[in-house]
Amino acid sequence: MTDSRPQPVSPDTLERLTQASGGRASSAKVKEGVLTLVLDVGGLDAGQRGTVEQAVRDTAMTLPGITDVRIAMTAEKQAGPRIIAVGSGKGGVGKSTLSVNLAVALARLGLKVGMVDADIYGPSLPRLLSSEGTKPRAENSRMIPIENGFGVPMLSMGHLIEPGQAIAWRGPMASNALGQLLDAHWQGTEILVVDLPPGTGDVQLSMLQKHKPAGAVIVSTPQDLALIDAARAISLFGQAGVPIIGMVENMAGYACPHCGEVSDPFGQGGAEAAAAEMGLPFLGRVPLDIQVRRASDAGVPPASGDGAHAEPFAAIAQKVAQWIRGGSTTT
Repeated sequence: MTDSRPQPVSPDTLERLTQASGGRASSAKVKEGVLTLVLDVGGLDAGQRGTVEQAVRDTAMTLPGITDVRIAMTAEKQAGPRIIAVGSGKGGVGKSTLSVNLAVALARLGLKVGMVDADIYGPSLPRLLSSEGTKPRAENSRMIPIENGFGVPMLSMGHLIEPGQAIAWRGPMASNALGQLLDAHWQGTEILVVDLPPGTGDVQLSMLQKHKPAGAVIVSTPQDLALIDAARAISLFGQAGVPIIGMVENMAGYACPHCGEVSDPFGQGGAEAAAAEMGLPFLGRVPLDIQVRRASDAGVPPASGDGAHAEPFAAIAQKVAQWIRGGSTTT
């Protein structure tokens, strides 16, 4: 005797629905070819709701065995901001710099953005956002994010320890510290950009279990070794049902400041090709530029300005903002 009750959809189907809805679909079940799901449309206007609903319907009707789609829309207020994780498979690919400039560029697009430095052992955001030496206040045992001049309130372990102090913690302690940063007073924040440590360790697993991101951005250099490690990070998010917003190719090309000749010390196009091979959106590339390094060391994110150094970050942020608002990441 067959079970006539609605059954949960397969992980692959759930992943496709999650991608189509920008992380807003849930409770997807199927019975006799009829797919039912809940779509959270909180914060969207009527046009945006229609766009997301249609994207989900179009995707669902391409799935094997689906003959009809029934969607229940809810506008319940979310418990907290939507988390956008920025990850990489290895260190040294410029992930923190990309995270900061993405957050600043999203804020300049009108989104209410906060930022968490989840690299517990190697925090760098206090330097990148000019907040070194600032200590966060607490209210009702919860930290209050630190403000800065770039419109992106933030928290980092770097605000809680002395500069240069080593953090020699085992996994559970690091995971607890991350929880305190994410559970801070983020009222009024729509999007929380989380700069993850490199790799796929305890901090990533703890966040996926307790503070599941709405989506993830993967950063890699064009070289093969970095791309292999990036694929591991993508796999981890996929196993947890977190949609990949897209890939960014960092350190893509170097223009000599003296002669203007462009060289490719790390190769070119590797991340874009890898994204195409895996069926993921490519968000853009950021060149290797000494002015970006100098501005970052000075605590002034290039994305906060309007020059050529801000353009790559602004273009990437535009695509991420489209995804957040329920559209695709393509232009």
